[in-house]
Parts: sequence; structure tokens; C-alpha cells
Amino acid sequence: MPHAGWQDFRFDGIGTSWEISTPVPLSPGQRSSVLAEVERYDSTWSRFREDSLVTRISVAPGQYELPPEATGLAALYRQLYTLSGGAMTPLIGESLERLGYDPHYSLQPRGEAAPPPAWDTVLEWRGTSLRTTAPVVLDIGAAGKGQLVDLLAEQLRGHGVTDFFIDASGDLLHGGQEPVQVALEHPYDPGKAIGTVPLGSRALCASASNRRAWGDGLHHVLDGTTGAPVRTVVATWARARTAMEADALATALFLVPAEDLERYFSFSWLKVFSNGSAEYSAEFEGALFT
Repeated sequence: MPHAGWQDFRFDGIGTSWEISTPVPLSPGQRSSVLAEVERYDSTWSRFREDSLVTRISVAPGQYELPPEATGLAALYRQLYTLSGGAMTPLIGESLERLGYDPHYSLQPRGEAAPPPAWDTVLEWRGTSLRTTAPVVLDIGAAGKGQLVDLLAEQLRGHGVTDFFIDASGDLLHGGQEPVQVALEHPYDPGKAIGTVPLGSRALCASASNRRAWGDGLHHVLDGTTGAPVRTVVATWARARTAMEADALATALFLVPAEDLERYFSFSWLKVFSNGSAEYSAEFEGALFT
């Protein structure tokens, strides 16, 4: 719990566990609003639901109208797609399913790793308008959970709740005035921490290859240019103004040199490599354990 005496609202959503902490318990109406927003988001963007819009897009090409939050997703993904040379792409869902991370969670590869199609060959995404020329498997997981954190924070503020702490399985957003100390999960042992960092009124998001791993060295952070898992980086953290940006940058750090990202984004970061070494930005305040 971020502050002594705060009350927790715990629930499951978009395939993971959530916890919203507030000084005063959320009312039944506020809780219902939060759960309704989670359901709305999931019913649009989940590739694990038969009734979602993303599943419809994966079946037939055509013109689709997306909800308002698509505008921010499109702009962020396009920028990171360009910066990464196609390594970070919203079309990575096809490659994930090929390796077994499919809607049925089979975790059984059905072929060798293969890159998804290039963005401009199959996809035109402008704001809330999306047109496809072939069936495509969108996966906005690199930024979507963070964006939903932001949407729930906006909803809480709309209800007059200005002090809060949202923990979406490691995607953190603090809305309170007093900074909180948060632990950085060990990439090889979730029960341990490799350090701590103070979190003020910003977001801190993590990405780790151990979070969703299966088979022989398979995990969910893939390089869009090859369709294969990234091997050199095992965990990253990014701290930014919004959770969507922090979430996306945490994944981008697996694929793009940090200095390239720093030219376009205002954020601090920590990156842990498979050989046990670490790099971090000068602004990433905190303490790493030795």
C-alpha cells in the first residue's frame, strides 16, 4: 500500500490484476464506473476476446472506426515504429500468435519466428480511422495498459478523486502530492527487488521478459523486424508524464538505444541486460541494490 491508512480497490481487467489505492474508499458508483471503463477498453482492444473490435479486424480487411483514445495510440506507435526501424509495431500480434501467445494461450509455436507485415503495406491508421488491406492482428499491449491507467486516472479526477495510486501489475501512476517509494522487481525473481525509486506525480512502467515467458526462451517482447524475442535486454523501467508514454518507452528500450529515444521524449529510464549489467539515465533517481 503506497500510504498508511489508504484503502484498496482490487480487481482483474485486461488479463491482469489491478489495485487502486485512495485515502477514502471509492463509492460503489465510482467502482462501477472504473469497471465499466475497463470493460469498454478490453472489448475494443483485446486480441484474446472473440467479441472485440481487434478480433473483427483480424478476420476481414476494411474500414473501421476506433474510439477516441486511438488517436494517441496511433501517433505514439507511429513515432516509435519509425524510430525503431519497424522493430516496435502494433502489428506484432501475428508474430506473437505464431510463437504460441495466441487467444487460446496455447503456448505452442506453430512455426519459426517471422516478422509481421510492414505498416504501410497493410495498414492506414489516422486518428480514429483505421483501414486495412488484409486481415491484421493488432496488439497494442506495449502501450495499452498504460493508456488504460491514464484513462482511469482521468475518470477518478472527474469524480473529484485527486489523491490516488494506481498499480496495474507494475504500471504505476501516482496522483498524490507526497512521493512514494516503490520497488523495482528483480527480472529473475518476482519476490525480490533490485532497487527502489521515489515516485512523485508521474508514471513508472516496467517491461520484463520474465512477465510472459513460455517454451524454450520464448517471451512476449519481440523484435518486429525478425518476429523473434529480444535476447540482450531482460528488464526496463521508464518514468514519464503519462502511463501510456512510460509503458511504450519501457518496451521501446528493448529495441531502441536510449539516447535515440531521449531526443524525442522527456523521460528517465533504467535498463538491465542479460549479462547482469545495467544502464540508467542521470534523472532516474533511486537506489540499485548490489
